[in-house]
Amino acid sequence: MPRILRWLVSLCVFAIFMLGVGFLAFATHVATLDTPENPRKADAIIVLTGGLYRLDAGVSLLNEGRGDRLLISGVNPKAGRDDLRAATGGDRELFSCCVDIDHAAMDTIGNAEESGKWMQANHYRSVILVTNNYHMPRSLLEMRRILHDVDIQPYPVVNTSPSTGSWFTDPDALRVIATEYVKFLGALTRGWTGLPYSTSSGVD
Repeated sequence: MPRILRWLVSLCVFAIFMLGVGFLAFATHVATLDTPENPRKADAIIVLTGGLYRLDAGVSLLNEGRGDRLLISGVNPKAGRDDLRAATGGDRELFSCCVDIDHAAMDTIGNAEESGKWMQANHYRSVILVTNNYHMPRSLLEMRRILHDVDIQPYPVVNTSPSTGSWFTDPDALRVIATEYVKFLGALTRGWTGLPYSTSSGVD
């Protein structure tokens, strides 16, 4: 076998090995994320839609006075305020006074951009970020690129914890974690290469 071919094969084997190690580290980190029992009060609460129980958690935090206002980011354009209130059983007056809805964001990058605009417009300096545990690492990465000098307090929602190792034998759980790991690597790569995060211009 030519030396260059041996070198390429060795490089591929090493890259696959490192990806596997990185995946195990990512899954282990996600497994350590628990929902805080007593989160600190913040100026605001942001919920990223897309996973089970995220919205319920955000509304509960608002009800408890953990933040003055709630942004629900990435809402389906067909879903209105009354739909969200009915889905969570939230109080009508609370939704009218203290809940904002973002229909523009289509992905996590868009969540960060729209959240940045909202935070800036309201002059908020601290926020509780609500999303699922497997989605939290990438969400924090994207949010911190936009929300400079903002205290972001993660509030991971845990549906089924992978800490027992059962995710390894559950095809659905394995697929979710593996997909999120690939997306997380993509987010890291954009940061390292300086590629644009989206076609929009970011925070106004």
